[in-house]
Amino acid sequence: MEQPTSTTTSTPTFVLDANPLIAAFTSFLQFDVASGGASGETIRTYWCEAKQYLLWCEVNQLQPLEVTRDAIKIYRHNLVQQQYKPATIALKLVAVSRMYDAAMEYGLLSHNPVWGVKAPKQRGDPADSITYLTASEAETFLQAPLAKSTPIKVLRDRFLLGLMTLEGVRSMEAHRANVGDIRRDPTGVGITVMSKRQQRVVPLIPDLVDVLDRYLLARRQAKFSTAAATPLFINVHHPRHHIDPDREDRRLSRRGIRFIVDSYLEALNLKHGDGRILSAHSLRHTAGTLAIQNGASLRQVQDLLGHVNPKTTAIYTHVGDRWVNNPALKLGIRLNPN
Repeated sequence: MEQPTSTTTSTPTFVLDANPLIAAFTSFLQFDVASGGASGETIRTYWCEAKQYLLWCEVNQLQPLEVTRDAIKIYRHNLVQQQYKPATIALKLVAVSRMYDAAMEYGLLSHNPVWGVKAPKQRGDPADSITYLTASEAETFLQAPLAKSTPIKVLRDRFLLGLMTLEGVRSMEAHRANVGDIRRDPTGVGITVMSKRQQRVVPLIPDLVDVLDRYLLARRQAKFSTAAATPLFINVHHPRHHIDPDREDRRLSRRGIRFIVDSYLEALNLKHGDGRILSAHSLRHTAGTLAIQNGASLRQVQDLLGHVNPKTTAIYTHVGDRWVNNPALKLGIRLNPN
């Protein structure tokens, strides 16, 4: 077999033989992934990764339905050479594998060539990938005066930043949330959020409940809808209902959420420093890290953050306080200094 070469990730012009595979994958994504309930984001991710692979096949004159496991290994090597991280390579291989699952489901193949081909193992300390605000930085971040703007934007931003920093809500979960996801009962106020894998209720601390209520009041006063089906976080620059009553308030995009977080981090000189670069996801890491450092159990933090695997939560025990809580300190054994 001719040695394949590196290529880019632009959208491919598919070869004719790939068409049955594309049709099967399209149907598979719609009706089989997540039992037919895959989110639009998941489907777009699968398609993006599958297109990159199909382009690689086309450039290297490989028919996707005739590819062997050896060719998949060469594709993996190609990804390594392009310096993709192991987690990214794993995602790309999963997407390709799901495409071949579709081919098997629709009778185009009898086996999946990706089976048994694993992504490279992650090297280094897992805690090195965790960036977060310290307790004092988080306090500065959440108490600093926000940029002068309309009351609705100030309150929206304050609630968004607090929800992500204190409760560990993902930007995707904040983006998807609707006003109807707010839950009020005798035990407290919370928000039902939906991730890729599960749904959970995030309990709100009293300060966040106060900001939420003032934000919703400001929305109503500004003639924005607070109906159950409307987005919880809206783009406040969208035309208002009293101008266009039949048009739904625009949902704040994930990019918009990241822009808001970055803007405030940069304004407070927290974005860069001490060998780290903070991002919107760093706020989620902040919630997990500070909760562990302040005595919360792994089970409590796992439930708050919605981790399926407790090993994911355990990473936060390695961050920041590993020297303070080093079990060797509890042994009481001293070394001879000579």
